[in-house]
Amino acid sequence: MYLQPRPGIAWPSPRLRELNDAVRALLGLDDDTAVIIRQLSCGQAGHPPRETVVAVLPMEGEPHRWVLHRPAEQITERELRAALLGHEPR
Repeated sequence: MYLQPRPGIAWPSPRLRELNDAVRALLGLDDDTAVIIRQLSCGQAGHPPRETVVAVLPMEGEPHRWVLHRPAEQITERELRAALLGHEPR
């Protein structure tokens, strides 16, 4: 059964779905672990107007959160890997 969103509610962008899949693959997450990716307005000086927040919420254990100071459309897989795994992008 295909469900439609409520009026005024947009489906997540294809890019957010791609990032969600990439987070799952990079971290080797199971289906019981929630991955939430949101774009938020950022009012800090020197940061772009939108930032992307990645949250990983396992059923057991500590939640994790990363903030990438770029809109989701501009985040590369290399940048995502660097943020999640703690490596500098090349």
